[in-house]
Amino acid sequence: MKILVTGAYGQLGNELNCLTSDYPDWEFIFTDIDSLDITNEESVNKFFIKNKPDFVINCAAYTAVDKAENDTETAEKVNAEAPRILAKYSNKSRAKLIHVSTDYVFDGNASKPYIETDQVSPQSIYGKTKLKGELLCAAENHETVIIRTSWLYSAFGNNFVKTMLRLAGERGKLNVVFDQVGTPTYAADLAKAILSVIKLMEKEPERFIPGIYHYSNEGVASWYDFAKAVFEISEVKCTVSPVRSVEFPTPAKRPEYSVLDKSKIRNTFGITVPYWRDSLKICVERLK
Repeated sequence: MKILVTGAYGQLGNELNCLTSDYPDWEFIFTDIDSLDITNEESVNKFFIKNKPDFVINCAAYTAVDKAENDTETAEKVNAEAPRILAKYSNKSRAKLIHVSTDYVFDGNASKPYIETDQVSPQSIYGKTKLKGELLCAAENHETVIIRTSWLYSAFGNNFVKTMLRLAGERGKLNVVFDQVGTPTYAADLAKAILSVIKLMEKEPERFIPGIYHYSNEGVASWYDFAKAVFEISEVKCTVSPVRSVEFPTPAKRPEYSVLDKSKIRNTFGITVPYWRDSLKICVERLK
């Protein structure tokens, strides 16, 4: 089994890299912009002809949500055009594709966890380009699994957990929004889930069922709750005050509610989804 991972330097790509020793029979190829420009069709075509992967895990994305509002062209290139190219050439070489998407495809006006068939209505350039990427992937390669996730964090890269710990050291007092509700996702858990899907397919090919799936950790939290948990678990003293989103205006609109229902991915692939605070404890220990 040969697996291509794009976006290797990001949170999810790094966490996948940490798990390779658990799969000694598989060959992993990790790429990022310096080794494979996935927005360049000719480069991708040559890469697939040379390497012939069985699976492609696309972790690459333009995730600067606010910046995307004024940089539509780059967001479109990375979040929509690149997935289309990967889907096209993975299909050509008969490789299956796992593409990672986002809760931002929804408008955030729901009051119960989103299922995969709920109406999409992205409110930002980031969300719109990610949705376009989903549609193009599915159109170009019918052997595509799309996994929408939310509030990703890990021991790698820039994320909410690391930002909170840094700001606590600088200020000791923080205001965090309490009216945006979702579920944190530990990237290591998502990485394990993705590889378990591939492992299951290797044993039982008929169990690989293309389509859209949701994955985050279990439970519900506001960003305020998330921040409080970070400081409690890491035993860092910091006063956190809850504030409304209107006090923190941003160029891109955030979903007010983005809890994802994980029933489909659990039932289809037999995946166990950890509770968000349990996973946060593991990540904080790693950061220590």
